[in-house]
Amino acid sequence: MKSVDLIVPCYNESDVLDLFYKEVCSVIEKSSEYSFSFIFVNDGSRDNTLEIIENYAANDSRVKYLSFSRNFGKEAGMLAGMTYSTADYVGIIDADLQHSPELFLEMLEAVDKEGYDVAAARRTDRKGEAKIKSAFSRRFYSVINKMSDVKIEEGAQDFRVMTQKVVRAICSLPEYNRFSKGIFSWVGFRTKWFEHENRERAAGQTKWSFIKLLKYAIEGIIGFSTAPLKISFLSGMLFSVIGLLYAVYIFIDTIINGPDVAGYPSIICLIIFLGGLILVSLGIIGEYVSKIYLEVKHRPIYLIDKTNIRDDNQ
Repeated sequence: MKSVDLIVPCYNESDVLDLFYKEVCSVIEKSSEYSFSFIFVNDGSRDNTLEIIENYAANDSRVKYLSFSRNFGKEAGMLAGMTYSTADYVGIIDADLQHSPELFLEMLEAVDKEGYDVAAARRTDRKGEAKIKSAFSRRFYSVINKMSDVKIEEGAQDFRVMTQKVVRAICSLPEYNRFSKGIFSWVGFRTKWFEHENRERAAGQTKWSFIKLLKYAIEGIIGFSTAPLKISFLSGMLFSVIGLLYAVYIFIDTIINGPDVAGYPSIICLIIFLGGLILVSLGIIGEYVSKIYLEVKHRPIYLIDKTNIRDDNQ
């Protein structure tokens, strides 16, 4: 019987965990072909998420958990779960039930019986999501796919099932600044995509505000593309040429028509515009330098406070 680990990152999910646990258990119990285990990752929750998970572990031998010393983010939670997983197949699913547990067994069969290395879900709609958020999300995929050599499927989700080979490949990437959607695409392997309709969150509040999603998008663009640096360089070159041509024009005009003190407002506007362009360019460079700074410190991506998983499983 092949083993399956289901990684569940959790941050303040006490309102929805019981619903999630019951629904997923009812789904996996339909299959007798696999040995299932949960790996709950408590990402520094401030509610009683950890106590609920510990109660599951006390009554269900399939439940394993990792609890971080503080909130390190979902990226760290997924990585920790994959690092500690030793199963033949590894799944990732959110605790808010926006990922349909019913789809999990189909995805598992695609990997086990159809020869795929990865079975991943892709959203077909953004029902229940704010229009501005949906518009920015669609635009993000268009932008990053034009800037990066790595193609990220529009609507791609973290909800997926992978072979242990793929999981080891993902865990071998040492970067501190992690953008999992890009990493999942970068490692490659044969992937089957499953169309997935958006579900409303079963309970509780979303942890992803527009600002957090914007920061995540910037992280992805910087992590998987150097195009912003090239744009900054090309913009500088373009305006240098324009400035040189304008200087030649002023020189010729002065010889022909004499000196002219007019044009003060246009000069001020030009100075302000170029000053802004310089600051934007420095900001882009600063973003890359800040990522380098975080990488070279070699700090751990997460710290574990409590777990019921033996160290030799790492």
